Amino acid sequence: MAGVDEPGLPTLHEWAGGDAALRRMIDAFYDRVEADEALSHFFPGGVSQHHRAHVADWWSEVLGGPATYTEQHGGYESMLRHHLGLAITPAQRHRFASTMSLAADDAELPADPEFRAAIIGYLEWGTRLAMENSQPGASPVEQAPTPRWGWGVAPPYQG
Repeated sequence: MAGVDEPGLPTLHEWAGGDAALRRMIDAFYDRVEADEALSHFFPGGVSQHHRAHVADWWSEVLGGPATYTEQHGGYESMLRHHLGLAITPAQRHRFASTMSLAADDAELPADPEFRAAIIGYLEWGTRLAMENSQPGASPVEQAPTPRWGWGVAPPYQG
């Protein structure tokens, strides 16, 4: 899937600090998940480095970085399969989203309102879609491109 067409703007991936910054966020997130009684049962025995690396690749691609998740890990279809049958509740979805927001703080990602609004926008969209697709009897879209998220309505403030 092509990147978001926002001429003259850095990608969210670039603004975040690239792959290393997003991996810090994912590690901070899963460290929190492992200690969270509402979420840790999704990962019995903890969250492997393998899983963390795959999710970091997903976030990097979604935010405008390299298409590593699609090219090496199966793209949207693979991510969909990981969520099928989990029966994620609204409370668990909310906890996931708020924990990821805290992980962005832990990882010291840019704190400007425009960047945070963009990544939280993706987080809300993605977690609601994952929750819907995780329900018993769900009929998710089985094939789609990996989403590419951009700045949306609030591009980076540049003074």
